[in-house]
Amino acid sequence: MRKLPFEGIRVIDLTSVYAMPYAGAVMGDFGAEVIKIEGPGRTDMIRGGGVGGAAFPDMDPGEDPWNRVSTFNQLNRSKRSITLDLSKDEGRDVLRQLVSVSDVVLENYTPRVMRSWGMDYPNIVKLKPDIIFASNTGYGHGGGPYSLWPAQATTQEATHGLCWVTGYNKGIPSKAGASYVDFLACWSALFAIICALRHRNKTGKGQWIDVGMYQLGAYGVSEYILDYAVNGRIGERIGNRHPWRAPQGCYPCFGEDNWCVMSVGNDEEWTALCNEIGRPDLAIDASYANNERRMALHDTIDVIISEWTRTLNKTEVMERLQRVGVPAGIVADARDSNVSPHYWARGFLEKVEFPEGRGMGNRVMMGQPWKFSKTSIEIPRPASKLGEDNAYILQELLGQSENTIEQLQKDGIISDRPSSPVKPVNPSLEEQVRLGKLAYYDSDYKKGLGI
Repeated sequence: MRKLPFEGIRVIDLTSVYAMPYAGAVMGDFGAEVIKIEGPGRTDMIRGGGVGGAAFPDMDPGEDPWNRVSTFNQLNRSKRSITLDLSKDEGRDVLRQLVSVSDVVLENYTPRVMRSWGMDYPNIVKLKPDIIFASNTGYGHGGGPYSLWPAQATTQEATHGLCWVTGYNKGIPSKAGASYVDFLACWSALFAIICALRHRNKTGKGQWIDVGMYQLGAYGVSEYILDYAVNGRIGERIGNRHPWRAPQGCYPCFGEDNWCVMSVGNDEEWTALCNEIGRPDLAIDASYANNERRMALHDTIDVIISEWTRTLNKTEVMERLQRVGVPAGIVADARDSNVSPHYWARGFLEKVEFPEGRGMGNRVMMGQPWKFSKTSIEIPRPASKLGEDNAYILQELLGQSENTIEQLQKDGIISDRPSSPVKPVNPSLEEQVRLGKLAYYDSDYKKGLGI
């Protein structure tokens, strides 16, 4: 039986929100023992729906809503959970013990926090010389005037330049979606950790990985940065258009708020498009004979294409164009993604069974974006409840006595519930549609998911 890639690696996860928690979850999927640490008075804000609001199974927060938030369970599956009040010496003592028996530490505090606790890399490495310490901050540790600033992806999209080039011509700068750079940080940190583990295997030495999300975001608009560096040009907003492909756009399809995108890159694709939409005359019309002319007449072409797409389902538009060699894709909403036959066939969506008594049942989660020819990777277990593994970690990993654990519990260092639980805001689905938070909802969603 083949071992999973991270089997035998223990990870201490001190992180919250999206980027690093997801990195820890992927490492857990791949066989690492990942221990998520939260404070009784400072749980991961996602448990309370602090970023983007909370969604609960069947809209039921239950008696322990902090354990039932969908986003938290997606980002923290495959992990164990311990609570430690790291503002107190006793909590930090336990953390030091955990570091001494671990391989990787993940943290995404602002630089001052770990330093103030004496738990930054120069101090951690004294406990475990070969530790791999991965920090994720908005602007990196040191070396710049912004380093000490707190940051989040939704504002960094502006500071790293993405918003400047996202939006419509003559319109204002726009966001690109939800926390775009968080997931750049996740994948980049995973790659860096893998490199550091390989380095340790070869040399016996660990190291500090300093991930600055600002820099990752700048990579996302690197062509614009390079264009200025080489030519002095400032990029502009062009909406769904392309600098040199025409026609390209997002076109309305049959029904309400249904769309399909397409992108024509050469004369052959243009001819195929014209034939498919029933306008072969356009393919031989000198007015559209080459890409330069099509760029000049883009608005006119958009009207012609829209007349055709409005009569068809968005999936039919995509499939018909793809069959004749024209790049196209539906604009998928959450339902489309969850019931996609392609995602299910690829194993990207997985059904995860929660233990009886959790009130969660069988739920669908996003799995891995990769497939391996020789290793089967599946989500091994759902996220633990808050503090569910306190006893296992303290007794079995660290050898603490029952009396010590009882004292930690009495002193509020560990717990299995938040010290100040946030009452969930849980408006009905109808109300969320009315407020514009949802486009629509599917009351028969379980049937579509097969649960």
